[in-house]
Amino acid sequence: MNAHDAVPDDVRAAYDAACARLLSLQRDDGSWEGEMEWNTTVLSQYVIVLRVLERPPDETSRQGMVTHFRNTRTPEGGWGMHPAAPPSPYATLLAYVALRLLGLGPGDPLTAGARKWLGTQPGGARCVPQWGRFWLAVCGVVPYREVAPFPPEAMLLPRWVPLHPERLLGWTRMLYQAMSYLYGARFRADLGPLAGELRSELFPATPAPAAVRPGPDVVVPRGRLLRALQRCLRGWERVHSRRLRRAALERCHRAVVDEQHASPVHGLSSVNALVECLVLFAHDRHHPLLDAAVARLEYWRWADEKNGVRICGDRSTVWDTSFAVNALLASGEPPHRAVLRASHYLCAAQITTYPGPVPPRRAVIGGWAFSDGDSRWPVGDCTAEAVNALLGARTTEIPGALPQWSLPGALDLLLDRQNRDGGFGTLDRRRAGRWLEALNPTEMFSTCMVDSSSVECTGSALTALARMRAHLPPTARRRAGAAVERGAAFLRSAQNSDGSFAGSWGINYTYAAFHAARGLRAAGTPPGDPALRALGHWLVAAQLADGGWGEDWRSCIERRYIALDHGLPEMTSWAVLAGLDALGPQHPCVTGGIRWLCAAQRPDGSWSGDHVNGVFFTTMMLTYRLYSAYFPALALGRYLRAVTPLAPDRARPAHHRERHEH
Repeated sequence: MNAHDAVPDDVRAAYDAACARLLSLQRDDGSWEGEMEWNTTVLSQYVIVLRVLERPPDETSRQGMVTHFRNTRTPEGGWGMHPAAPPSPYATLLAYVALRLLGLGPGDPLTAGARKWLGTQPGGARCVPQWGRFWLAVCGVVPYREVAPFPPEAMLLPRWVPLHPERLLGWTRMLYQAMSYLYGARFRADLGPLAGELRSELFPATPAPAAVRPGPDVVVPRGRLLRALQRCLRGWERVHSRRLRRAALERCHRAVVDEQHASPVHGLSSVNALVECLVLFAHDRHHPLLDAAVARLEYWRWADEKNGVRICGDRSTVWDTSFAVNALLASGEPPHRAVLRASHYLCAAQITTYPGPVPPRRAVIGGWAFSDGDSRWPVGDCTAEAVNALLGARTTEIPGALPQWSLPGALDLLLDRQNRDGGFGTLDRRRAGRWLEALNPTEMFSTCMVDSSSVECTGSALTALARMRAHLPPTARRRAGAAVERGAAFLRSAQNSDGSFAGSWGINYTYAAFHAARGLRAAGTPPGDPALRALGHWLVAAQLADGGWGEDWRSCIERRYIALDHGLPEMTSWAVLAGLDALGPQHPCVTGGIRWLCAAQRPDGSWSGDHVNGVFFTTMMLTYRLYSAYFPALALGRYLRAVTPLAPDRARPAHHRERHEH
């Protein structure tokens, strides 16, 4: 494909079809959201919580939940941690418990197959990681002495102590204060005879826990430091003061209550919300906040006839809407009314209040959350992408610009998320050294203890800060400029010797390449810079024979690039976008990727989207359903803009405008 002859017609047709498809998915309020598919573990926890709270689902919901478990079972009889994964002891054990709570007997094909598969694992059900044991203890199936200690007394430590929970990443901190309440109170649900039945079904033989080898879910083995700390904490459990325990439990309870007031519409995540409901119930069965907290759990629910009822890990409305807007604006041509509607949605989604009784230790006002404007947990890169979308719309002369205070507020929030190393985090600035990761007790989640800088968050932040500078007053402009310089230095320091970058929130090296390249270019790095040249060499080497890019999800676990034997639309789009910044639009690597996207597009303007493309905490894989809709459109549009710059008097044909507006 030559950039001066064969490009416009086929690429423009593919881009137009992709935009039409994207517009068909827009909601009435102007937003976009695709399901962020994870696994059945959160649904299992939801079922457990409803049973503990004595609020069983209605029959239609119960059948929908069973349908989802049935549709997601692996051929081996278990459940995986994501759609492409083999069976997981953790997911399978929780699914077994949930199905029994939903009324299925031990001889039902779903439960019998799960128990049979668990029996093939070394140690059986005891090979599950600590989180599994925690839920079994809540159900009264195993004693709390088999659970790694979560002493609530840590909440009483002075804030300057390195082990104080305030130093943890937001997600982890919110979970710790809730789980430690349940652990410290030794809360056990009353399941009646079912608890004993579950115990005998899951543990027909009871080997000593110390003899059980870690199962396949244990990706972060306990090191010496953690084992020593846990021995001390187990000793503390034998001698702790009851008076001190009561004070610590009340501190944990108050922290949960504060979060309920601070996030009055929905919590930080579905898992956080579920565990907080248990705390309220454990503290007082008639807690004044409990009914509202349970009602809010519906926010995390997805349901349809085909896949049944499930609970998502998070909602991605702001994130999806921001990238959809950027995709629709990517070619630089006159926008359509859908962008105006989306801009109004994003403007309204900026966080303007904080109703919590305790002032937060992080910046909140002026940011955007991952989910929507009702969340009180703004995220650094979500704020950056919302700003990118709104400023992109503003430059195309769409009315309804941001309020005057909006950009300074977003700037303050972004700078609050910049770490000492120059990179950017998510919910907080990093409050402890990375050494704290050595005390990670989850066994399942990596890099979940502190809010470390990531290539993706930094790339997003640099892109937004560079765009914002022209709209800021001089003092704020200088602050943004200094932050951009430090962020660019972080990206350079994060580059691997082969020119690649490791990701934290997508699969994996191709996703990081996209964000690193755009961040460096936004910071003013010229195309011939050594960092971009090295990244370009890596992109060329990683391109597959079919012209696309495809990366296996195992690259996140093994921390090395693992290629598939065929291209995928998201990875190819990310690589093309990185190539446009690092290699230029006429490079064969880029045109080959564009050719792959055009050939892989379906007649309705879509691409296949049933594969893993996201990750959190390095080890938990996700499928973002809309990634295959807007990232290919973004890549095609940016390519069109690069090779066919619009003349001032050039406009999109009338039929093109009409198709997009309808």
